[in-house]
Amino acid sequence: MTETINAAVAMINVLESWAIDHIYGIPGGSFNSTMDALYKERETINYIQVRHEEVGALAAAADAKLTGKIGVSFGSAGPGATHLINGLYDAQMDHVPVLALLGQVATNSMNYNAFQELNENPLFADVSVYNRTVMTPESLPHVVDEAIKAAYENNGVAVVTIPVDFGTKEIPKQDVSTAKNHRKGLIMPNYDDLKKAIPFIEAAEKPILYIGQGTRNAWSEIKAFSEHFSMPVISAVLGKGIVPDAYENFLGFAARVATKPANEALAETDLIVFVGSDFPFAAYFFNPDAKFIQVDLDSSKLGRRHKTDVAILGDAKESLKRLIELGDSRPADRWLKANQKNKENWLAWLRSFDDKSDTPLRVEPVFKEIRRIADEEAIFVTDVGNTTVHAIRLLDLNGKQKFTTSGWFATMGNGIPGGIAAQLSYPSQQVFTLSGDGAFAMVMQDIITQVKYKLPIINVVFSNESFGFIEAEQEDSEQEKFGVYLEGADFGKVGEALGAKGFTITEYSQLEPAFDAARKSNRPVVIDVKIRNTRPLPVEELVLDPDKFSESEINAFKEKYEVHGMPVLHQLLK
Repeated sequence: MTETINAAVAMINVLESWAIDHIYGIPGGSFNSTMDALYKERETINYIQVRHEEVGALAAAADAKLTGKIGVSFGSAGPGATHLINGLYDAQMDHVPVLALLGQVATNSMNYNAFQELNENPLFADVSVYNRTVMTPESLPHVVDEAIKAAYENNGVAVVTIPVDFGTKEIPKQDVSTAKNHRKGLIMPNYDDLKKAIPFIEAAEKPILYIGQGTRNAWSEIKAFSEHFSMPVISAVLGKGIVPDAYENFLGFAARVATKPANEALAETDLIVFVGSDFPFAAYFFNPDAKFIQVDLDSSKLGRRHKTDVAILGDAKESLKRLIELGDSRPADRWLKANQKNKENWLAWLRSFDDKSDTPLRVEPVFKEIRRIADEEAIFVTDVGNTTVHAIRLLDLNGKQKFTTSGWFATMGNGIPGGIAAQLSYPSQQVFTLSGDGAFAMVMQDIITQVKYKLPIINVVFSNESFGFIEAEQEDSEQEKFGVYLEGADFGKVGEALGAKGFTITEYSQLEPAFDAARKSNRPVVIDVKIRNTRPLPVEELVLDPDKFSESEINAFKEKYEVHGMPVLHQLLK
């Protein structure tokens, strides 16, 4: 007699074979057969009950960003499934593997306009690299195995819709998982392409190395390349932490969520070595006349962002290593030293506000406290908006710490879910979430999830009663500020009501005790800091260059943003 197994249990076994150890979602009638399988397999795979499916999908995306492993979330038919969309687009646009399991009504109810029935395949077509409805109970584990492979292969979202009656059926027991066969290989760069790049590097007077997520785990090669060719380094925001922030050749980040030294260098540069990135704002912040060498694993990205003089298809780490071998070293020159000085001035300016006791508070003293209590391997998840701007400027990552956010999709509300993912994936490490009051309010109900699973996450809320990032956009377009101001709330008390330890900070003297308590806490903490509603220095439109602006314009800009001791790169090069 053929041995049988419950179809849903067989599917969960496939997840286990791919080393998936937790899955996020909310049960529903159309997903109950899978819930029963999760109960039966509860010793090997943890079901994490979130309070909103969007939080589950965003957490799954953060899992993938932080670990490189596929994240998994689910939603029941209809509203449970549609709630996943935001998190799935976050995963798609930041190019990470996520599996979404969707409930569906029983097959004998499909196409009968049944309660909560939804034609899910068209809805998820755009967000996915794999999108199938299971057609037989026997194929359920096979389809999920195929979906996981597709998500890994394409660094994207795989969606599987499961009619609820299939999960109750017995099917022949067989090993369908291909996890043991899965391989990730290096694409080795072509020697001739590498050789073509060398004359451009030799001829450059103002070269820049721009890195993205594709250079993860290549810090030693980045450092060697930067010092061999005397090139300053700039990173995409999602690459924060790959290079230690204190590295003297590291200038920071470009565009609006950015640093002054990086934007100025990219406007001046005559060569950009663009490695492992798909930076979408190149047209606005890269010198259009600069020569361009691009290295990427995906040939569809080569030439997408800038006219490319040399395209190299291959692994970032190997490409950097081989370029060093092929090219002669360059001595540290005026270009490198001017950029190092520009960074030094920038950091001195940022740190000059660390001990300001203004009321409402500035953000710099808050970040000083975060840096003070942060462990050597802490993980930071920042929500989007002005909080991201402050985080990339004021967090001083050491190369061992991790950082993530919603990069390309830039969806508000990713902070709390990302913190849940970080603490589940790295239970022994310290985790911070950093959110504005607008973003925190979107997902604050899932502080309950942190409490339920005893996740000692430090959640910092920067409350300025404004969608500050959008307020600045309205200011730039010279329109009336409308729809951007928020009703305030005491989020420390909200945290307490949800079971966390809560602090509401209105004065400088309250910071140190609150952060000391947070560091020692064995349960979630919410620290709501009431900050002044001021715009971060707009490094995307600096009014500081005397060759471009009048003295009165420069003085007005300096007064507004409290700028001091920061000549522009153009002046430092003279």
